[in-house]
Amino acid sequence: MAAIPESELIINKNGTVYHLNLLPEHISDTIITVGDPERVPMVSKYFDEIEVEVTKREFITHTGYYKGKRLTVISTGMGTDNIDILMNELDALVNIDFRTREPNEERISLKIVRVGTSGSLQESIPLGSHLASHYGVGLDSLMEFYPLEQTEDEVSITRALKEELGVGFTPYCVNGSKELIDKIAFDMVPGNTLTCPGFYAPQGRVLRAGLRNQNLLQSYQNFRVCDFQLTNFEMETAGYYAMGRLLGHEMLSLNAIVANRITQEFAPNAEEVIDSLILKTLERI
Repeated sequence: MAAIPESELIINKNGTVYHLNLLPEHISDTIITVGDPERVPMVSKYFDEIEVEVTKREFITHTGYYKGKRLTVISTGMGTDNIDILMNELDALVNIDFRTREPNEERISLKIVRVGTSGSLQESIPLGSHLASHYGVGLDSLMEFYPLEQTEDEVSITRALKEELGVGFTPYCVNGSKELIDKIAFDMVPGNTLTCPGFYAPQGRVLRAGLRNQNLLQSYQNFRVCDFQLTNFEMETAGYYAMGRLLGHEMLSLNAIVANRITQEFAPNAEEVIDSLILKTLERI
């Protein structure tokens, strides 16, 4: 394969990849991601030691050791546009030779676990739950630009959702890593997570700008294809799962359920719910 041009893979003057500002040796092959930059120290405070601390834009990275295991935690900011940057640059760090700009012959598969917050779409999923996304369903346009392959079941789900919502684009659907689900999320609530391209109208919230589809939240809640239903929503999971499939990385999204949109409740102890999910992830990863 020809060398990747400088305009396509941008490398900083110090040899780091453009947005993340990282060198290959800065990261572990096992990575925890969080959306909020302030959540990075909430994870790394449990490390025995921290050997790398790098900050650029919303991407904050700490690499260190938890009970002897080398781990990286990195913040992404919100939205699948940031996941596009994160996943491509993490993959470049482990699978492209920065000197020759050519992909390595031997590919490395990263293990990446998102630890985030989410709102429940079903009354039966209580506040304070830990939910593992068995599937991510994307309402964003990121996969309009990638050659994502989906199974027949995944395509049937996305076609049905397009018809249910009456939107002019086809959503996408991708499963998470069975290996990571079995290892980390075996006792968590199994879920199918809807990834929205915004926090307000795309999630059925109405402030002053209004809402085109007044029944949007109910459509999400009531959507069914056989025994498949949407359990929760947030803003990154489907992007992770799709990029993981495209690049060959093991992906898992874990969700601290801090809101129930059907009962209109918000967890009074949200930080405790998140912290317990962080600790559970560190113990099992």
